[in-house]
Amino acid sequence: MGGGAEMSVSEKQLIEAARVAQGNAYAPYSDYRVGAALLFEDGVIVTGANVENASYGLSLCAETNAVSNAMNAGRRGGLVGVAVVGPQDKGDGAPITPCGRCRQVLNELAALGGTDPEIACVGQDEVRRVKLSALLPHAFGPDHLD
Repeated sequence: MGGGAEMSVSEKQLIEAARVAQGNAYAPYSDYRVGAALLFEDGVIVTGANVENASYGLSLCAETNAVSNAMNAGRRGGLVGVAVVGPQDKGDGAPITPCGRCRQVLNELAALGGTDPEIACVGQDEVRRVKLSALLPHAFGPDHLD
């Protein structure tokens, strides 16, 4: 769950994709730019960045935008990994984790394929790796509606 272990090539690529997506963030109010990248079983990476709004409650997180992009591309399940990257010059440099809403949105996509993706939460000097089920235990999902 902590950093220190050497990253696999796929995780390095996933984190780099999240960093590239971070460059597309629209964060004029908080200046807190976030990028997210989703890795699917077939090796495809789908990204998203946060998009703020003057009506703050209408802002969208990077993870939610990435899931939306994946769903709009027809992806239903197959999610095996996620990387989330925030600004390196804000806060204490600790790894950032998906917010509660994003955990739920990620869970919906993961549940469609029966996966429990590993989330790479990227900080200034550490990558914290944690399974989605650990971030959102006892999650509500599609199976609850059957």
